Amino acid sequence: MGKLFGTNGIRGVFPDELSLEFISDMVSSIATYFKKGPILVGYDGRDSSPLVAKVVCSAINCCGFDCGLAGLVPTPALEYSTKALGYSGGIMITASHNPPQYNGLKPAAKDGVEVSREDELIIEDIYFGKKWIRNSKKFGKTRTESRVVRTYLDGIKSQVNANKIKSKKFKVALDLGNGAQAVAAPDLCKELGCTVFLINEKVDGKFPGRGSEPTPSNLQKLSLKVIEKKADFGVAFDGDGDRSIFCDNHGKILTGDKSALLLTNYLLEKNPKSKIVTCLNSSSVIEAIASKTNSKVIRTKVGSVEVSRKMVPEKALVGFEENGGFMYGKHNQVRDGAMTLALALDLIADSGKAMSEQMSALPPSYTTKDKVACSKKEAEKIISQLKKEHKNYDTTDGIKLIFDEKNWIMIRPSGTEPIARIYAEADSEEKLGNLMSKYTKKVNSILDR
Repeated sequence: MGKLFGTNGIRGVFPDELSLEFISDMVSSIATYFKKGPILVGYDGRDSSPLVAKVVCSAINCCGFDCGLAGLVPTPALEYSTKALGYSGGIMITASHNPPQYNGLKPAAKDGVEVSREDELIIEDIYFGKKWIRNSKKFGKTRTESRVVRTYLDGIKSQVNANKIKSKKFKVALDLGNGAQAVAAPDLCKELGCTVFLINEKVDGKFPGRGSEPTPSNLQKLSLKVIEKKADFGVAFDGDGDRSIFCDNHGKILTGDKSALLLTNYLLEKNPKSKIVTCLNSSSVIEAIASKTNSKVIRTKVGSVEVSRKMVPEKALVGFEENGGFMYGKHNQVRDGAMTLALALDLIADSGKAMSEQMSALPPSYTTKDKVACSKKEAEKIISQLKKEHKNYDTTDGIKLIFDEKNWIMIRPSGTEPIARIYAEADSEEKLGNLMSKYTKKVNSILDR
């Protein structure tokens, strides 16, 4: 892990940790890494984003490179368009699901995928060595790039059976979370012939509706809307629109793991002998689903960068995280909330079965997660103590205590916040509750020592 890049890009409180001077120097480092222009720039709906965008574009121009300013767009739209429109790289201004006072920078390579961990270190080396390209003879220019959302939506629709979806006249509830998918997802649904019911549809950088991260505990409005309108399903997005949490036709909120299992099962039936990339903290049920079609599961550290960048050389069909980040390799190897929405529509149009019925046909999966406030040093103390108490563990990323293939606990320090995340899976609801209760208490007792 680099000194500046976290699990997903660079984030900090603006303008304190993420100062204008730091942004200028870091963007100069990213532009130097890209070596040439033009570079695509987009931002989420945070209050500070338009201001940060001016500094980002100016820094790129100062390196002698042109840039296209897309304005307010979802992160996956920026990434897909970087590739589709032939840019040398992209920079998304976002802090994803972090609180409103945060902002951040997320670079995408010319292939439309987040830069690798190795490339993050190269960018940091440029930053710390102040090895920036400077072109005082020819400054670059900033122009408006208005094609991003249209390019993105057309790309998504090309990956599904749009005519069949349109013929079904689905009803869909969208909780946009006051975030960036407000400029794309409703239009996608309408273009696919859906009747759309919107919640928290106004873009607002303070995320007043339910906060910037969709969780089972803050999606009651979505659940009620699905039931009230007899919708086929509901979906909620995070602040920058790359993650999606689903609600089935009965108003039941699905974990990111469960919706990923549902979609992966559907895609593997159509594409047997494929590869799936997912993190260590995802449900073990994916191995059972993959084996039915002679498909292969590849596990990585936690983080969309880890999954995305592994998908590219492996030519993986699917990648996913347990937090609602789903990646469809035929479109782009990045988390994409709207692409995932379109795949869900494709699934129920193709099968003719309701989402709840599809879910009940899958092997049962019992997972949960929690978090505790702690510093990285305190998280290391937790990991060290647990290693002393257990024999069967994996320390690839934090620590994963493995009791058997269906029962485990994983604890890792967050790369974006001063917390440790606790993940668990068990073969029954009762075991899951007991396991989580036991280890949450244990973690807190280690912190209290």
